[in-house]
Amino acid sequence: MLTAIIIDDEKKGRVALREKLHDYCPEIELLGEAADGAEGLHLIREQKPDIVFLDIEMPSMNGFEMLHLLPQKDFHLIFTTAYNQYAIKAIRYAAFDYLLKPVDIDELRSAVERVKEQSQEHTEEKLRVLQQNLDTRPLLGKIAIPTLDGLLFFTITDIVYLEAKSNYTAIHFANHPSLLASRTMKDFEELLPADLFFRTHHSYIINLRYIKRYIRGEGGQIELENGAYVTVARRKKEELLKKFR
Repeated sequence: MLTAIIIDDEKKGRVALREKLHDYCPEIELLGEAADGAEGLHLIREQKPDIVFLDIEMPSMNGFEMLHLLPQKDFHLIFTTAYNQYAIKAIRYAAFDYLLKPVDIDELRSAVERVKEQSQEHTEEKLRVLQQNLDTRPLLGKIAIPTLDGLLFFTITDIVYLEAKSNYTAIHFANHPSLLASRTMKDFEELLPADLFFRTHHSYIINLRYIKRYIRGEGGQIELENGAYVTVARRKKEELLKKFR
């Protein structure tokens, strides 16, 4: 059994999430609800939940400001939010779960399942990455990369290229050994900034800053500054070359 609290200034949102947790997540015991950041702080300190479902946009004190006031963040954090692409991207960079309102049942159950598999030990560091990326425009701060051994944190611009490995992704860095991330290439393609990263082929995403030369061919090849060669799919050739005209 996992314990949880809900912090959301909208009563309708609290009620909807409470009912979905009751009906579809019987392993969650709801300890209480808060209508603002100040109540949320009190509830977290008093109840010490395993999971906090936290609304981002709240009057007086938003979710990020509330977290800043907590000295100990020894709980799993699942953000709930209305659509805000910029905030969502920052949340994903830091490897936090989030639920879009109205909360989808399958997404809620998936988020709870992931909590069961995760350790709380990275919450503080993930929040530092989140705050840094919220303060950085464009999002070129740090990214939390899930591996088989846990989370690792890297500066985004240090990634040279990514390579598909079935349901995993090999990430190659400028100044760090390569690693295998437990995320798909599609996840990274959606997450990484499109003005810096380009998917040349179903198997490769490259950092455009590390291109050394283009080698002509049906689709061609890219030689990167670290000496690696990546394939360019024929259908991607023109789109890639346009970036350098």
